[in-house]
Amino acid sequence: MKDAEVEIETLKNYIIELKQRIAVYIPVKDDLIDKKLAEFINNYPERQKLKIMFMRESDGVYQFGSKRVAVRVDKDKINIRVGGGYLSIDEFLDQYTPGELEKVERKDPLKKFSEKIAIQKTIVGKELRESSPIRSPERTSSPQRQ
Repeated sequence: MKDAEVEIETLKNYIIELKQRIAVYIPVKDDLIDKKLAEFINNYPERQKLKIMFMRESDGVYQFGSKRVAVRVDKDKINIRVGGGYLSIDEFLDQYTPGELEKVERKDPLKKFSEKIAIQKTIVGKELRESSPIRSPERTSSPQRQ
């Protein structure tokens, strides 16, 4: 019985490892840069950090979030054009991922809506009063006509 439990645990761990190796990025055939980028992304140890993906536009040109970047491979190393020079892909990801994530969050309509609701809700004494830009709390019903 003990051997079967060990075998089951080993197989579970093997499945988890295989799932982590599933290709996230599939390169365009006959494109050396795209193949190298795919190899980097698919073998990246901490995939959770790759929250902004590269999308190929043409040979050596990719969209990274809101940025269009030029990518080249020198001596088996991926370099990305930034300003007048190049950064290694690791340096580029460390430097530009936080800013791109911030841009994505700013565009998220649900986040904006929930922040607006949170601002509109105010605590008055022990009761919760919700204020609305459309209907003020003082005017609960429309005035009576005579």
